[in-house]
Amino acid sequence: MNDAPRPADFAGMAALVTGGGSGIGAATAALLQARGARVAVLDRDPSGAPAGTVRVTADVTDDTAVRAAVDDAVRELGGALHTLVGNAGTGAVGTVEDNEDTEWCRVLDVNVLGLVRTARAALPYLRRSAAGAPGRVSVTHTCSIAATAGLPHRALYSASKGAVLSLTLAMAADHLREGIRVNCVNPGTADTPWIGRLLDRADDPAAERAALNARQPMGRLVTADEVAAAIAHLASPAASAVTGTALAVDGGMQGLRLRPAT
Repeated sequence: MNDAPRPADFAGMAALVTGGGSGIGAATAALLQARGARVAVLDRDPSGAPAGTVRVTADVTDDTAVRAAVDDAVRELGGALHTLVGNAGTGAVGTVEDNEDTEWCRVLDVNVLGLVRTARAALPYLRRSAAGAPGRVSVTHTCSIAATAGLPHRALYSASKGAVLSLTLAMAADHLREGIRVNCVNPGTADTPWIGRLLDRADDPAAERAALNARQPMGRLVTADEVAAAIAHLASPAASAVTGTALAVDGGMQGLRLRPAT
């Protein structure tokens, strides 16, 4: 464990993390808090959010609930919002033949419209903060390597994350002159509760985990803490010139083509 003191680069800033009750979202909320931010977590079940965070309950598929939760969170954070991390999402397995329309609608509703709803509710607060803090206000989405690489049996999930990547770029263009930066991270296969549940359903969980490890050139899954570190970088004032960027945290999966080990 790295016991070096954390930088306090988020001191005086307020952050809202969706899907912060577990996995990447919880790791991100904890890291932002450790680096000085006041942090709120929005989740269907925020009980797993880090201690000391503001916890608000909402399902990102419910626009009314999201608007109320964002208002409540910002009020508890002191009336300001500098950082929105759109992380709530869900997975899907299969080819285009394997999921009915209802499942396509459900996953797109969570993974794409969920980001839209939270950003729409948060933007008035973000604009207000940006007026007095140029470069310090941002939106960061959790996207996926599935947006840029063809993965087998991930048609629906990949389509949703491809939309997240395009949404990120469009929002970056729309809100640049308002002083709001918009970026995303593209994790490879991350060791999260959803992957754990997927492995539990496999005929041979150990073999499936080994295959997922081998798919990434580093030979292992990405950790939630590693993705959180990338999100914190994009959201930090140190990245004040970074917008419209997708940062891969994928163990080299997107860009590397290694020769087989001998």
